[in-house]
Amino acid sequence: MASRSCGNFLDFASGGILDVSQSPRGLPRVMTLPGIISDGNGSSDADSDSTSTVCRERKIIVANMLPLQAQKDHGTGKWRFSLDEDSILLQSKDGFSPETEVIYVGSLKVEIEANEQEEVAQRLLDDFNCVPTFLPLDIQKKFYYGFCKQQLWPLFHYMLPMCTDHGDRFDRQLWQAYVSANKVFADKVMEIANPEDDFIWIHDYHLMVLPTFLRKRYNRVKLGFFLHSPFPSSEIYRTLPVRDEILKGLLNSDLIGFHTFDYARHFLSCCGRMLGLDYESKRGHIGLDYFGRTVYIKILPVGIHMGRLESVLNLPSTCNKVKEIQELFKGKKVILGVDDMDIFKGISLKLLAFEQLLEQQRELQGKLVLVQIVNPARSSGKDVQEAKKETYLTAKRINEAYGCADYEPVILIDRPAPRDEKTAYYAIAECCIVNAVRDGMNLVPYKYIVCRQGSASMDQAMGIKPDCPRTGMLVVSEFIGCSPSLSGAIRVNPWDIDAVAEAMNTAITMPDAEKQLRHEKHYRYVSSHDVAYWARSFMQDLERACKDHYDKRCWGIGLGLGFRVLSLSPSFRKLSVDHIVSAYKRTSRRAIFLDYDGTVVSQSSMVKSPSPEVVNVLNALCNDPNNTVFIVSGRGRGSLSDWLAPCEKLGLAAEHGFFLRWDKTFEWESLAADLDWKEIVEPIMKQYTEATDGSSMEVKESALVWHHQDADPDFGSCQAKELLDHLESVLANEPAVVRRGQHIVEVKPQGVTKGSVAEKVLSKLANNGKAPDFVVCIGDDRSDEDMFESILNAVSSSSLPAVPEIFACTVGQKPSKAKYYLDDTGDVVRLLRGLANASNPKPRDSAQFQVAFDSVF
Repeated sequence: MASRSCGNFLDFASGGILDVSQSPRGLPRVMTLPGIISDGNGSSDADSDSTSTVCRERKIIVANMLPLQAQKDHGTGKWRFSLDEDSILLQSKDGFSPETEVIYVGSLKVEIEANEQEEVAQRLLDDFNCVPTFLPLDIQKKFYYGFCKQQLWPLFHYMLPMCTDHGDRFDRQLWQAYVSANKVFADKVMEIANPEDDFIWIHDYHLMVLPTFLRKRYNRVKLGFFLHSPFPSSEIYRTLPVRDEILKGLLNSDLIGFHTFDYARHFLSCCGRMLGLDYESKRGHIGLDYFGRTVYIKILPVGIHMGRLESVLNLPSTCNKVKEIQELFKGKKVILGVDDMDIFKGISLKLLAFEQLLEQQRELQGKLVLVQIVNPARSSGKDVQEAKKETYLTAKRINEAYGCADYEPVILIDRPAPRDEKTAYYAIAECCIVNAVRDGMNLVPYKYIVCRQGSASMDQAMGIKPDCPRTGMLVVSEFIGCSPSLSGAIRVNPWDIDAVAEAMNTAITMPDAEKQLRHEKHYRYVSSHDVAYWARSFMQDLERACKDHYDKRCWGIGLGLGFRVLSLSPSFRKLSVDHIVSAYKRTSRRAIFLDYDGTVVSQSSMVKSPSPEVVNVLNALCNDPNNTVFIVSGRGRGSLSDWLAPCEKLGLAAEHGFFLRWDKTFEWESLAADLDWKEIVEPIMKQYTEATDGSSMEVKESALVWHHQDADPDFGSCQAKELLDHLESVLANEPAVVRRGQHIVEVKPQGVTKGSVAEKVLSKLANNGKAPDFVVCIGDDRSDEDMFESILNAVSSSSLPAVPEIFACTVGQKPSKAKYYLDDTGDVVRLLRGLANASNPKPRDSAQFQVAFDSVF
């Protein structure tokens, strides 16, 4: 498979979005065929020894920033690059086999002049397996500092732009820059990717529409996405004007990863509320059915690199630093906080709680110190400056109120703290507090746990015996991603100042034996769920999610960022009118089964009676003595009798086959069924209807149906599941079945399905010596799948004397047991018209009606 170069962005969008300058000449060493490396000029010779190579397993990791550090030598003017050992992207490589080649795609943290970009790109590819995306400066600013940091990041952390002073309103130009940047990333990925073999792993909210671009280029691309930030509740997310485009972008992945179930649940709720998608658990894995593709959901928090942190613990500089800090805080207990300076980290709330603790527990004054290490802010702006100002003012007030000459209760370290210094503080702190009001994951507690476990060198520096029990206490906000995995931590609501103060007091006064048990439990988890485990687990699930890519046919549908791939059975195809008419003409005994709503009458139409055109077609088919035609519907017999009264020879099956009439001269037949269970079901359904706003109950002669399409999606779905369980338990010994469909819960007699109608009609025809040699079955919903299955089973089980030509057809391109599809009701009527014109006798006024029909459709 040839590597795909960039396509025309006009396929996706229009307007100023397209004004992106192209990157320099394509990168050399581009994979153009499996196992073939090109020199970058677009040509390749598969027989040349100089270009052939062994095709290794490859993982392409795509993120906003490459795992590199860059510095320019002002003397020579040359760039110096080195790997960023602290990057999770780089550390995740440990989760792959040594034979795996890992390629990174992303931007650099520095601006590279246009005349240097080609040389730098070659160096990074050769030396570090990195492919840089050189975004134009204007696009970079609007993309990262604009849309990502001013709009997506605050929204994902539950901050709405209620007024211009707090958060920026949606800006269409920033969104266009975001899309343009994602397009540049897509171009770079497809330059190096062999889509049939490579696995592509995209990271974080900066690149949420990238999967759409890649999926359009190659429908079967193996694509995973992991979100490192929170995903907000649907009530917050739905305020985003481009909410559908981003959701559809993520759904073009094969596997989507989240740190916690809460984040995944919010995403699934958004898919349900905004796109009407349902999810289910398949053998323990959550999957969304999206146009025939299963998009899997992965829930696993990222871990830390144990080896990296343990190596820092053993550095001589770390040991020296820990001795210095121990001496500095001799006789005092240290509570540690390590946070970025931003409005969501809750630093000021933490200081207020500490102030409350000193006020309430006066004996701790002079003996307790809060060391707050402030990492440099990742973004600038008024909010950050206000947060910083408030932090300093609060710390100053506490120190003035409770400090003295040799005691400062709050120590702010507001500078880039070296690794060894941070590690030393982790090691000596009796408690670590993370008080963020919202945070995606936050690995500070994990690092604290490992540092408190210590090492031989650290133990010696701190004067701890090797067999001495390890202790460590954590106070963590319930709104951070790592909270669910730390069951031994004291969880707090950061907004509850009193509760946080009490939690800190509990942490430092807890008996050592309990501290030890909590620490040991945490250390077992953190050491076994490291970053390598996270990467390995994600990639294993991605491989599983992609294993059936070539079992189905797929093609792209939709325009722009609404593009998605339809994935269906290899034999599934559109039913040609000419093809079915040809079979119709050469057969002599025919059975035709048609659903009503959504098949011969549009589902969206307010008028449910058939049009004159439909009546004319049905009569033409019924008047052919070789045809047996049935409408098989879930509708009641009264409605069907009234609507289809002009079709005197038409067979009707109402309420999914509980009532059946061969034509207008026959009486309705009904199944001999015990319906006493309706007295049990009706009061239960009424109870759920009263308790669920927007729901309703439909009473049929043979069935009871509870509808919740107008209720709140989450509450309605929850109530439907509860009603299903309730009814199944009370009807365990009754001759009734409970079925959950799309926005309904239905109770009906056992053995009543549309499939049983097809079986009964075919069986009677065969018994009368009129077994059909042509069968058509057309329907649009889940209940019609029973008809498709029954007809196919009748053929495979040889219950018919001869094998008929079968045309099972679903309405709409979607996964189905049918072999064929038609696009809509117009297609269905057009097909039936073709059959009617081939019938004997012909329809009345056939020629005139054909002209009128063609003008309508």
